[in-house]
Amino acid sequence: MRPIIVLLIVLCSGSETIAQWTVQVSGTKARLRGLSVVSGEVAWAGGTGGTFLRTIDGGKTWQAGTVPGASSLDFRDVHATGDKTALMLSIGPGEQSRIYETTDGGTTWATICVNRDPKGFLDALAFWDTEHGLAFGDPVGGRFLLLRTEDRGKSWKPSPIDGMPPALPGEGAFAASGTCLVVGKENHAWFATGGAKVARVFRSTDRGRTWTVHETPVMAGTSSSGIFSLAFHDADHGIAVGGNYREPNRAGSLVALTSDGGRTWKRPGGRPPGGYRSAVAYIPGTQGRTLVAVGPTGLDVSVDGGESWRPMGTTGFNSVGFAGPAAGWAVGEDGLVARFEGIGDEPGVGKDRVRRP
Repeated sequence: MRPIIVLLIVLCSGSETIAQWTVQVSGTKARLRGLSVVSGEVAWAGGTGGTFLRTIDGGKTWQAGTVPGASSLDFRDVHATGDKTALMLSIGPGEQSRIYETTDGGTTWATICVNRDPKGFLDALAFWDTEHGLAFGDPVGGRFLLLRTEDRGKSWKPSPIDGMPPALPGEGAFAASGTCLVVGKENHAWFATGGAKVARVFRSTDRGRTWTVHETPVMAGTSSSGIFSLAFHDADHGIAVGGNYREPNRAGSLVALTSDGGRTWKRPGGRPPGGYRSAVAYIPGTQGRTLVAVGPTGLDVSVDGGESWRPMGTTGFNSVGFAGPAAGWAVGEDGLVARFEGIGDEPGVGKDRVRRP
């Protein structure tokens, strides 16, 4: 595969910085949706066919493998804490929803969670630290499933049912990038929904024991529309992105912003992304101003905290994540992996463009 380089302007610390995405050789043709960026050197990804990927050298080389016994599974979320340890979550009804752990860089894997409820369907996981985390799933018995762990996944306990507001008819979550569930500092957690008459965000301030729910203006009303990804810069400022995955080019209300921790959400006033977006992430070191959103029809950048967006190219990706202002990755179809890098200041460059050398 010849490298695809997307050049764009990113406003970082008050200066214009030219940056690029460069495709890397992943060693797989799997559809990749799970992504965990640990540092500028270490990242993990997961996808169809029980596939996992790992790099420990900034993507110069990628280790691609299959988790034993998981060749029929689809890994949609990854949580990694270093070059040796990672959790992989697979989706699907009943026992297809599982969590695997490796502590030796993918040489061996242990199954640490299997959904035994045939009506259950896990969507994502997220951790505050190495020990405390959540796994999140679609409604069972009219309420979303939240599992909590305090021992790095060795055991999982469901959150109290009376602490979870009821789901709306048709409401569920989209496991498109593993980012429909996120956690923040001070015990905060949020998850996003779709498929119902309104797209909503659920909010917890006690590590998932109790939840409140809040409506957003993101596109909704069909089984294929709603919020697909959340990101929070701090306990107050966050973003939700989505759309309709069956109509990826459809315009409309694709973004919502909050400045009060997810209690209220507003529609931005500027130009929206170029269609349905499955993942969004803040670029660290930009004071919450610079974000990237990705989807099957392209990438978009915002340099004003999500108020307005401009296209970065038409290369499609499923998930995106950053370790710093000059290090990040995006993953997509057919084993597509691209690295984000800042390459210095160049004031006056005024046009985004895609170049295929």
